[in-house]
Amino acid sequence: MAVLENGEYTIEVALSGGSGRATVKSPTKLTVEEGSMKAEIEWSSSNYDYMQVGGKDYYPVKQEGNSTFIIDVEALDADIEISAETVAMSKPHMIDYTLRFDSSTAKPVAGVSYALLLSLTGAAVLMAGAAALIRRRLSK
Repeated sequence: MAVLENGEYTIEVALSGGSGRATVKSPTKLTVEEGSMKAEIEWSSSNYDYMQVGGKDYYPVKQEGNSTFIIDVEALDADIEISAETVAMSKPHMIDYTLRFDSSTAKPVAGVSYALLLSLTGAAVLMAGAAALIRRRLSK
């Protein structure tokens, strides 16, 4: 089983099941924090209003555009059974799907982490303070 370090990644995700008309955005964002993984699932439609993954209920995280959910991911490189409710038909229907996250495609998201940003900011403040102290002593 693949294990990723804490951080944000892009990763390929495959969707199967249902009628074959729906898709999810791939690659998608995967966040790993203290061994827990969460993925952003964006459907090709705005008509999904509810998801179930591993017995847990999920609701859209934004009101505009395609239906987008943040779900827990138990494992990479394994089939994850999900159900999603669509309201595109005459009445809401739960449809069964399978998601599979391919660990071989995981790539760290480029950018500066929050912890690194805090460290750099702290170092800059210390250097500015030291420079001011040196200038003050030299001017005496």
